[in-house]
Amino acid sequence: MHGPVRRPVRTLLAAIATGAAGLGLAVTGAGSAQAATPLPAHVFAPYFEAYNGDSLSQLASESGNKYLTMAFLQTQSVGSCTPYWNGDSGMPVAQSQFGADIDTIQAGGGDVIPSFGGYAADDSGTEIADSCTNVASIAAAYEKVITTYDVSRIDLDIEDKSLSNAAGIDRRNKAVKMVQDWAAANGRSVQFSYTLPTTTHGLTDGTAGDGSGLPVLRNAVSNGVRLDVVNLMTFDYYDGASHDMAADTQTAAQGLHDQLASLYPSKSNAQLWNMIGVTEMPGIDDFGAAETFTTANAPTVYDWAVSKGINTISMWALQRDNGGCPGQGGSDSCSGIAQSTWQFSHTFEPFNGGSSTPPSNGVSVSLSPSSGSVAPGGSTTSTVRTASTGGTSPSVNLAVSGAPAGVTATVSPGSVTAGGSATLSVHTTSAAAPGTYTLTVKGTAGSSTATAAYKLTVTGVGTCTATAWKTSSIYVGGDTVSYKGHTWKAKWWTTGEEPGTTGQWGVWQDLGAC
Repeated sequence: MHGPVRRPVRTLLAAIATGAAGLGLAVTGAGSAQAATPLPAHVFAPYFEAYNGDSLSQLASESGNKYLTMAFLQTQSVGSCTPYWNGDSGMPVAQSQFGADIDTIQAGGGDVIPSFGGYAADDSGTEIADSCTNVASIAAAYEKVITTYDVSRIDLDIEDKSLSNAAGIDRRNKAVKMVQDWAAANGRSVQFSYTLPTTTHGLTDGTAGDGSGLPVLRNAVSNGVRLDVVNLMTFDYYDGASHDMAADTQTAAQGLHDQLASLYPSKSNAQLWNMIGVTEMPGIDDFGAAETFTTANAPTVYDWAVSKGINTISMWALQRDNGGCPGQGGSDSCSGIAQSTWQFSHTFEPFNGGSSTPPSNGVSVSLSPSSGSVAPGGSTTSTVRTASTGGTSPSVNLAVSGAPAGVTATVSPGSVTAGGSATLSVHTTSAAAPGTYTLTVKGTAGSSTATAAYKLTVTGVGTCTATAWKTSSIYVGGDTVSYKGHTWKAKWWTTGEEPGTTGQWGVWQDLGAC
């Protein structure tokens, strides 16, 4: 997952920890402190980006989240055994860094889950088990975090190069086993979650030489590690396909369930599901609009998670849970879709403690597709989907606004039962000015409202200046053509490949409408 730019992740006590680790000793730090309260059997704990200066307790309070996963802890440089928040030596593991915020959250009945790693640390070699070659020192670092903040779960975000670093995988798992033994000996409840990238059907097995999560789990089992939670990053598939992100979450988790069953043949179906976590990326993920987790997907995943009894729901990240940048993908500060602030948080919060009561904050609205391009005088349509984010299915009144001069937009029918669909119809006249406009579809159910944005592009007339594409022509990298109202640029030599059919990673790059 993301992290800060170098990410993307009491002085005397630190000195003691380093010295003791060099002797192969696990450091318990404030071992006499009261052991942390275990997390509930079912927990919603979105990631909090610890690198951007936000107040941890303030955002927890504003969003209504009792539990947060804090990203990330990593070493400052390769070879180091000392973790810092964001790899910044000015942000040590100490009460002075986030301690007061964590105390506030814990006093309110919540908790945090410190997370080691993250994409940038895993890529740069500053993930602690990749960086540090002393297993006892890695264990001591985990224990120091546990005792400094009095927490009951550590998250290990393992991706990118960390997935193929066999030595780091083995060191990490050996250190986890040491900490689990230390916790048991000291009467502490300590869990570890392994956060891993996934396909839509579970973890890859590494047989093709690719980095994958399944060997990480196999090594953990061989080292005697108790796998508490395996948390799938159900986004950034980068497979070039269009996705129903809620459905793909379910198939990814089912694949993991079956893989865990082979590792733990004696566990029951319920026990296996309670080892599973999923992390969503609200809105448009890093790949782009084809991988968009919508406000309608969230209640679907919530209901499925309750029915299966999974352990954890999370999302990357709390600071994205707002509609401040419609159309933008992969942002650290907004979802890229039209939504109310904290809408995803409010949908998932009732999951804490294993509640089977669905969220009660109204309805959601989504559009498929969420954009369209027409020439003046043309028309286009989109399907308006609605869903209930509560336990009932109220009537939803639908309306659309934002149409410019020369454009007429309507929604039919104007009222549906939540869960039903309608059609957004857009008609343009020859007077419609070329440009890109945002139409807003609004759904109202009692005092609850939800919106979805439709990006309408009105193309110019006769403004495509590039030569028209021909199936028999030969094109080389840099050549541009016009085809179906868009300008396209060839990335390399090609002939006979129709623009618009080769996908994001294909030969033709879409330069936009013309």
